[in-house]
Amino acid sequence: MKRRQLLVLTMALTAAAAMQAFAQDDKPYSGTQLAVLMEGHPTTDGIQALLPEFTKETGIEVNLEVVPESDITAKMLLEFSSGSGRYDLVQNNIIYIPGFVKAGYIDPLEDFAKKLPKYLDKADFVPGYLNTNVVDGKLYGLPVYGESTFLMYRKDLFEQYGIQPPKTFDDVTAAAKTLKEKSDGKIVGITMRGAQGIQNVYVWAGWLWGYGGEFIGSDGKSALGSDEASKSLDAFANVLKNYGPVGVANFGWEENRVLFQQGKAGMTMDATVNGAFNEDPSVSSVVGKVGYVPVPAQSDKLKGGSSSLAVHSLYVTSASKQKEAAFLFASWATAKEQQIKSFGIAPNSGVTSQAALNSPEFNKRYGAFKDAMLGSIAKGNPQYLPTVQAANEIINNAGIAVSKALAGTESAKDALAEANKANDPALAR
Repeated sequence: MKRRQLLVLTMALTAAAAMQAFAQDDKPYSGTQLAVLMEGHPTTDGIQALLPEFTKETGIEVNLEVVPESDITAKMLLEFSSGSGRYDLVQNNIIYIPGFVKAGYIDPLEDFAKKLPKYLDKADFVPGYLNTNVVDGKLYGLPVYGESTFLMYRKDLFEQYGIQPPKTFDDVTAAAKTLKEKSDGKIVGITMRGAQGIQNVYVWAGWLWGYGGEFIGSDGKSALGSDEASKSLDAFANVLKNYGPVGVANFGWEENRVLFQQGKAGMTMDATVNGAFNEDPSVSSVVGKVGYVPVPAQSDKLKGGSSSLAVHSLYVTSASKQKEAAFLFASWATAKEQQIKSFGIAPNSGVTSQAALNSPEFNKRYGAFKDAMLGSIAKGNPQYLPTVQAANEIINNAGIAVSKALAGTESAKDALAEANKANDPALAR
């Protein structure tokens, strides 16, 4: 009897040990604490809401810190340069990848992908989005969201006042003037981002390229001192000063889109993700009233398209002590399952998954602007913002010039000449 009991006990202990080993193999990083830095965006809202599912599946706890896009680069560069190792995973625009790679701040992902393929499906990503994360043949980031830019306008007001959708920036100015005057000032002609830094530069860049300008010339030097650049900034600043909203110099992405959603502006030029907010009846008063067209062009001699190709990705930091767990989270957060679920959480049209982009749910929610969005993405300019190591300095200097022109403290030409002078040493380093 004792022998039988001992046998049963032994079998039970063996089974328990096997179950524990299975659990450990199934959740090899259980108990890991990850520190992740991401920007405020509908995609981040979706990921944050779904975090309990990731922890349940993997046992990994994610401490997610969310900051505005305008602050995130300075914050992570401070941590990178100090070697603090504070973050295991960070999110940013792909324009900063060359600098991050050269400085050794982020790690390539191929080895992680081979070891941890559970959530990763490279073939599902929009190819143009994934490929922007490749440097010297190595993949460094997984795209969280992608977008382009387009011009959004009130179809009802354009019809009422006999305005045609703009094809040039002169058309934009004329339409803005008509909208403001015909509505007796109740509707501003156009709203755009004016806040200094990445905010105003991101939108003004469409005017810069649309006038035939560029940030960096073929000689590798700053090109912001050109006549095309000055004309583009003059036009951008004047249309906002004459027909834009009060306080536009402080408008970032959120302030800009909210004013348009509230029906207080006749036009806006911004990211394609804004279409998701325009067509969301829970936050918008202009559902079904908005038309979408490509960013205009003033010149027929463009050096690059006037619509952006912006991709924001997750990168495993070189200083992380938990790189495999960080990669596992990045691949889970960007997987099609999470992207599709995000539709029910936040207005998120910037999905990077082809399965999500082609899903019935996407078409139901965002069909009103899907074709215009895809058209802008197809023509998106990968050099829309500078993609060099000194990108952050160039954008900051350009942002100061845009702010000076908006405030009227300097002419567009003089403000850009100062930016040009500051950019050349940064590019030469």
